Amino acid sequence: MSKTLWVVFFFVVLISKINAQTYSLPDAIEKALITDPRITEVEAYVRHAEALLSEAEGNASTFVTSNSFLGVSPALQGGLFGVEPCGSSGVCESRDDRFSLTDGVSPWFYVEFSVIKPLNSFGKIENYSNAAKHNIKIKEQDARLQRGMTIFDVKKAYYGHLTAKNSRLFLGDVKKRIDNAKDDVELWLDEGEGKATQSDLYALQSASALAQSYLLRAEALEKIAIDGLKVLTGLKLTDELSLADKRLNPVDLPEKDLLALQQSAMSERPEIIQLNHGLEARRALVKAKQSMKKPNVYTGLIGVFSYSPLRDRIDNPHITDPFNDFGVTPIIGMKWDWAGDVQSAQVKQTKAELDALMQKGVFAQKGIPYQVSENYQQAKALYDAVIELRKSAKAARKWMVSSYSDFQAGIEEVGKLVTAFTAYVTTYTDYLALVYEYNMQVAQLDQVIGAYQ
Repeated sequence: MSKTLWVVFFFVVLISKINAQTYSLPDAIEKALITDPRITEVEAYVRHAEALLSEAEGNASTFVTSNSFLGVSPALQGGLFGVEPCGSSGVCESRDDRFSLTDGVSPWFYVEFSVIKPLNSFGKIENYSNAAKHNIKIKEQDARLQRGMTIFDVKKAYYGHLTAKNSRLFLGDVKKRIDNAKDDVELWLDEGEGKATQSDLYALQSASALAQSYLLRAEALEKIAIDGLKVLTGLKLTDELSLADKRLNPVDLPEKDLLALQQSAMSERPEIIQLNHGLEARRALVKAKQSMKKPNVYTGLIGVFSYSPLRDRIDNPHITDPFNDFGVTPIIGMKWDWAGDVQSAQVKQTKAELDALMQKGVFAQKGIPYQVSENYQQAKALYDAVIELRKSAKAARKWMVSSYSDFQAGIEEVGKLVTAFTAYVTTYTDYLALVYEYNMQVAQLDQVIGAYQ
C-alpha cells in the first residue's frame, strides 16, 4: 500500500473513532429522555391541560364584544311630514317614501359593543377551574409514565445487546474449540491411527453446525438491539455506537423490603397519583354540572352608535331611528340557562363516572400491593437462580476445558467431549438469558413501585 493510501486510511479510521458514540446505561437513559418524541408528545398534552385551566379561569375575566360595519342607507331630507313644515292650519300627512331613493344614498356607520364582567357563576367557574388543575396533574403523570416506558425500553435494548454480544463471543470461542477437535479427528481418520471413528467426526460436525446457528442468531440480535438503542437515543442507524459495559452482569436487588416497596408504590406510583387527582377532578365536575342550573350574575357596559350623515335625524323620543342613533348604559344582569331534564341527566352521567373511578380505586388498593409482591418475588427468585446457574456454568466450563485437554492428549472419547461442549453451551447461554431476564424483571419492578420520576 502506498504512503498516500496509508494516510487516507489513517484519517478515515480517525474520523470514524471521533464520530463513534460510547454510552453507559445512565448516558443512554439521559439521552433517550431528551430525544424520545413520545415524551415530547405527552408533554404537549400537559401544555394543553394548562391551556384548559387558563380557559376555565378566563371565564371570570372581563369580556368585550363589538360589532361594526360600514354600509349604505337611503338619504333623507325633512322630518315626519316631509320637507315642508306642518303648521297648525296645514294638513299634516305622514310621509310614505321610506324606500325611495329620491334623495340618493348615504354612508351608514354602525357600531355596537358590550363590556361584561361576571360577578357570580355560583360555582361554575370555580369548579371547572378546580377540575382543570387536577387534569394537569393527571397529564403530568402521563408524561412520567412515558418516561418510565422509555427507560424500560433503553434497558431492554442495552441489556439485550450485551446478552447477544456476550453470547456471540462465548459461542465463537466454543466453536473454535469444536472445530479444532474436528480437525484433529479428521487428521486421525486420514492417517488411520484408530484414535477416532467416523461417527466421532459426525458428532463434532453436528456440534459445530449447531454452535454456528446459535452464533448467527446472536449476531442478528446484537445488531437489532444496538439499532434499537440508536433509535431511542436519537442517533442515525448509520452512526457508530458502542456500550461502555463489556459484560452482562446482574443488577442489585432493591434494598427495601417488600412492605416498604408496597408502601412506596401506593404513594409514588403515577397511576395512584392519577387516581387521586382523577377523583378530585370528577368531584369538581359533579359540582360544576350541578351549578349549571343556577344563573350567572354579571355587570358591564353596553352601547350603540349608528350614523348616516346624509339623512336628517328624527329627534322624537318615541320613534327609533336605526340609521341615526347612539346610546350607552351601565348594566347589571342575570343570565339563566334552564334545561332541567338535560342538566339532571348530565349530573347523573358525571356521578356515574365518579362512582366508576372510585371502584377502580378500590381495586387499585388491592391490586397494586399484589402486583408489587408478584414482581418482587419473581425478581428475588430469578436472582437466586442466577447465582446457582453461575455456579453451574463455571463447573461446566471446567468440565469442557478438562475434557478438551484430555481429548487432545488422546485419553478422552469424542462422545464425552461433545457432551461436555453441549453442557457448557447450554448452561452458559441459559445463564446469560437468565441474567437478562432478571435485569428486566428488576426494571419492571422499578416501574411497578413508581421509581421512575
